[in-house]
Amino acid sequence: MQGVGFRPFVYQLVTRHILKGWVCNTSEDVRIDVEGEQAALDQFLVDLESTAPPLAHIESVSAVIEKPVGFESFEILESISEEGKYQLVSPDVATCPACLEEVLSPDDRRYRYPFTNCTNCGPRFTIIEDMPYDRPKTTMRHFKMCPECQQEYDDPLNRRFHAQPNACPRCGPALELVDNKGRTVETKDVLLEASRLLSEGNIVAIKGLGGFLLSCDATSEKAVRLLRERKQRPSKPFAIMLTSLEEVEEHCQVSVLEKQLLTSHQSPIVLLKWKSESTVTKAVAPGLKHLGVMLPYTPMHHVLLRETALPLVMTSGNLSEEPIARDNDEALRRLGGVADYFLLHNRDIYSTYDDSVAIVERDRPQLVRRARGYAPYPIHLPFEAKQVLACGAELKDTFCLTRNDHAFLSQHIGDMENLETLEHFENTIELYKRLFRVQPEIIAYDMHPEYLSTKYAKDLVDESSGVAFVPVQHHHAHIVSCLVDHGLQESVIGVAFDGTGFGMDGCIWGGEFLLTDYKGFERLGHLQYVPLPGGETAIKKPYRMAIGYLLHILGRDSLDDNLPLMQYVDSQETDIIEKQISSGINTPLTSSCGRLFDAVAALVGVRGQVDYEAQAAIELEAIADEGEGGHYPFSIIGQGGVDVVSFGELFTAIITDLKGGVSPEVISARFHNTIAQVVLRMCQSLAGRTGINKVALSGGVFQNRLLLRLTTAALEAAELSVLTHGKVPTNDGGVSLGQAVIANFAEEGRIS
Repeated sequence: MQGVGFRPFVYQLVTRHILKGWVCNTSEDVRIDVEGEQAALDQFLVDLESTAPPLAHIESVSAVIEKPVGFESFEILESISEEGKYQLVSPDVATCPACLEEVLSPDDRRYRYPFTNCTNCGPRFTIIEDMPYDRPKTTMRHFKMCPECQQEYDDPLNRRFHAQPNACPRCGPALELVDNKGRTVETKDVLLEASRLLSEGNIVAIKGLGGFLLSCDATSEKAVRLLRERKQRPSKPFAIMLTSLEEVEEHCQVSVLEKQLLTSHQSPIVLLKWKSESTVTKAVAPGLKHLGVMLPYTPMHHVLLRETALPLVMTSGNLSEEPIARDNDEALRRLGGVADYFLLHNRDIYSTYDDSVAIVERDRPQLVRRARGYAPYPIHLPFEAKQVLACGAELKDTFCLTRNDHAFLSQHIGDMENLETLEHFENTIELYKRLFRVQPEIIAYDMHPEYLSTKYAKDLVDESSGVAFVPVQHHHAHIVSCLVDHGLQESVIGVAFDGTGFGMDGCIWGGEFLLTDYKGFERLGHLQYVPLPGGETAIKKPYRMAIGYLLHILGRDSLDDNLPLMQYVDSQETDIIEKQISSGINTPLTSSCGRLFDAVAALVGVRGQVDYEAQAAIELEAIADEGEGGHYPFSIIGQGGVDVVSFGELFTAIITDLKGGVSPEVISARFHNTIAQVVLRMCQSLAGRTGINKVALSGGVFQNRLLLRLTTAALEAAELSVLTHGKVPTNDGGVSLGQAVIANFAEEGRIS
């Protein structure tokens, strides 16, 4: 992988072993030709792998013996570009300790310089336009190095040898502070002035590695509410940035593994248990008990956080679900009504990059959003793949390109609900195709006909002669993505729980039990079908989902006016919903587990309408009394060889609890326990039928940490082997990987 300091490492290694020859990058690999004493050569090969740079990922080493040439020295040759070959690209990397020490040292020439980097850290993917990774092919080509920087760049023994973004205050990018009209704010110290503005309650748009972030004082309810109002984000949680681990511990509970994740070179946002005594205002994450926290990952962030001495909100620089703003003029145009001031710089961003989000569960990290620090590093496949483009889903979309044993799962693209996101999607596909020299012979897409990603794929039919087009069922892709996450190629019982996925029968699936492998699946069971009154409207108004469940399962008499649910609806709307259900107009059937969580959240009075995806379910999880061990009854009914989970008894019991004064906290816990028992009983039955005892859990519902813990504990106690996600998001961010793998094994491409 280029951009990790491998060639200077080789130079230092051969110097130590008294060898001669050369090393160079190519479009495919690193090539080394060395000669010397046999013992030195043998030790060189050992050290090449065992002492490689911290960012290097050596996939394989092959060596051949040649006749000595008689080299007189050791050289680092210019990179060789080869048609059709490719090499891996490093993600952007958080500031390393050595660079941070320089930035914080008053006597250093890079003191407080916000673009300090070396071969072990700094921008990579966001500035690369093409390979090989050399400065003329990056957005740093506009900055000519000063003599001191050039000397570092040319010295194989310096940690900045061939660090393509290398720069200093004399020759590199610079900051500028402007107001929301684009007028320069005159100041001797841009970061000091920006910190003062933040401390006074202003909203500042900050140009980072992969785009703009919107920042404000996270301890000020007034500032956070103003940001919410301007950004049109009423309640979806914001992430915050804190200066150090010590400060993180003041606000959150942090395990050893969570500390390691926070301080890793990927430096993602980590969702941590929020302490009640934290001074971060509850307006940052209303109704939740986990807080998204990250540490500074660029020199600019390090200096700004130290100057401000406050927890700062750091949220994506966009409105609603648009892509984050990337360029200075674009940011001023799109965010001028949100931010009071803009902290700009003149280093161009080539590829937009959101912050990654992770949790730690079952003593291992799990990515919720895969972007900065992780993409475009590939997921390794347990087979040799064809060249495939998989277009992903609708929400939390990614795409995936495969070649050889690599699956290049893109960074988080976003919700494919507007033309701006579609344009970002298309541009990023072209970048990946160029970087990794992929010309797709197969294009895979979701079966849902209305997804923008599906329409994009189908629009390629006329211009893609000889390319096969493969539709992939959504939940099949979910389970296969989990298999690939574990490097497995076998059949499993797949449990796919999410909000929406187009089913083979035309219904909306989302509570599925599948016998799954790469080549296909069999639907062995599902949650019962219920009406989705009003379609998309029922997703945004969970009270409609609750009424749909009650009318369908228990009848009109169950809609007692004293139920907490009825605060959200009047009798007239109830009549309209009933007519929709009886007529079937705009009321598809769904087996969605996500909609089941919505219905229960509305039924107990937690949330009637949502401002963001899965809000009702997230808030239902947040209130659960985790000391409660009870659960509700349910039935499993055989229907034509398929096991269907029926919830009439569950809803009757919840209503009984509500009328008996049982708290929503206890009801939530009992409901979570029930869903874990549903998975257990179904998987035990299916394991008996199939002889398979390995269960893969996938889908956005398994972002619910309480449910994931309860479910895995129950399955493992029953001696079933459980697969959960790690490197690949369990939500729709992993669907494109599953699509790509399934398309590789499709017997023949077909247009659908």
